[in-house]
Order: sequence, then structure tokens, then C-alpha cells
Amino acid sequence: MEKIFNITLQNRKILYKILTGTPKDQLLKVPDGYRNNIWWNIAHVVVTQQLLVYNLSGHKMKVPNELVEKFRKGTVPDGTATDEEMDRIKGFLFSTVEWAQEDYENGVFQEFNEYTTSAKVTLKDIEDAIAFNMFHEGLHLGVILSLEKMLIGEI
Repeated sequence: MEKIFNITLQNRKILYKILTGTPKDQLLKVPDGYRNNIWWNIAHVVVTQQLLVYNLSGHKMKVPNELVEKFRKGTVPDGTATDEEMDRIKGFLFSTVEWAQEDYENGVFQEFNEYTTSAKVTLKDIEDAIAFNMFHEGLHLGVILSLEKMLIGEI
């Protein structure tokens, strides 16, 4: 599992670089043909990790519920993001992975509520959830890179 956590952290470093290196108006823009923006995708991976790892294990999530409700599956961006909200997500990009790894290594995740994802993958235990999360984050990085290309073409 250590390798999966390391890969997730590498992905989060890429997301952090995009989040801090892209002008806010570009982060919030939804290009024609897309349902969301770069900002939503980055915040969504943070929230989804918490839902998959903590919520399905019956533990309190470490991100505020208002962020979960704003960026969970099925939501769409509202075109806004406060500087405070962006700073919170920046911090959670790394801390949420570090907390999950520490809690995993300390045996915190003893129970798990089986869940079938929208990708038709059934998660039966915490290891499944952590592995699927890495896959999920990779999908969203691909979407973000596609969004970047669309936005560059619009400039």
C-alpha cells in the first residue's frame, strides 16, 4: 500500500502545481463541451478520497462537510471559489493523503461498507478503496490536462 500512497502523493503534487500556477479565471472557466472546470476537478479528488476512505469506513471525514457537499460526485461548479476555499484545498491536497496513510498504517480502518462505484468497481475493503482512489485521481488528472489544452486554445 505504501507505493499506492506514494503514487497518490505524486499526483497531488501535479495538482498542486496546476492549482498554484494557473490564473484563477482559468481555473474557474468551463470550456464549451465540458461540465466542469480545473478547480472543481482538483477539489473533487480531495473530497472523493475522504468519502471513499473515511466515510465508507465509518469514520468522520477530515474535510469540512460544506466542501464535501460542494464537490462530491453529481455536483457541478458554481463558477466561484474564495481565496480561503482555495487555500483550504491546497492544504488538503497533501494532508489528506498523509492522514490516510498514517491511519491505514495504524490499523484505524477496521470496518468497511461495501460500495459499487459508478465505474462498476465494487469496493469490498479499505485496500480496494485506496487503490480505486488512485485510479479515480488519475482519471481526473487526465480531465484536467484536457481542460488545460482547451483553455490554451481559447486564449
